[in-house]
Amino acid sequence: MPETDADLFGMTWEEAGDAIDDADFAVLPTGSIEQHGPHLPVSTDTLRADHLTAELVDAADEFDLDLLRLPTLPYGQSEHHMRFPGTITLSTETYVDVIREIGESIVEHGADRLLIVNCHGGNREPLSVAADRLGRDTDLTVHFVHWTDFAREDLEEAYGEGWGHAGDHETSFVELYRPDLVRTEKKEPQEAAEMPRTRSYEYFDEVTELGGLGDPTNSDPDALEPIVAATTREILGALVEDLDAGW
Repeated sequence: MPETDADLFGMTWEEAGDAIDDADFAVLPTGSIEQHGPHLPVSTDTLRADHLTAELVDAADEFDLDLLRLPTLPYGQSEHHMRFPGTITLSTETYVDVIREIGESIVEHGADRLLIVNCHGGNREPLSVAADRLGRDTDLTVHFVHWTDFAREDLEEAYGEGWGHAGDHETSFVELYRPDLVRTEKKEPQEAAEMPRTRSYEYFDEVTELGGLGDPTNSDPDALEPIVAATTREILGALVEDLDAGW
């Protein structure tokens, strides 16, 4: 896991108090522990949250932002992956409470703004609920970034369609940051059922037998590196714009 000078993890309580006072945002990275096909580790989304928020911290000075990075929350809402071994999930209700209580903790110490940087699709709805509750019930201002939303156009240009869960994009990410965790010999195209038009699915094995989407044999970590850099700048620029606009 990457470490930065802005990590709460390594601070004393005195250092933490100063860092909270100085920070424009406390940053909470959110991931998951869930299956990512036969070739990627169950920690893929948590690895993404950890490394991509480290990129934000490293570039924050260029945007005159001071970030305090909270420890990455490794567990998410992954009930739809529970038929695959290794997946660990929190219920929606528990996940909302965990996020809310993290926010309540930091606001008690004087934090003004919380930036949630999410790297797992299943977290989106409960994070939105938790963010709304924190904003209404506390003095904390919550900003929510789903990282992929800021990279979507570039990812589609680099990898085409079907680059989603455990596919071209996520395989490229793990190959870029943690190539030792990729089971290269297990990479193969992952066929998926056509999604229904009027309902969702309960479990991911109804969609794909191997647990992934897209073709991980088309991974290209070299193509992902500039996308990470551009997306990092896009997110930081959006935060500055929102601050300047009074949000």
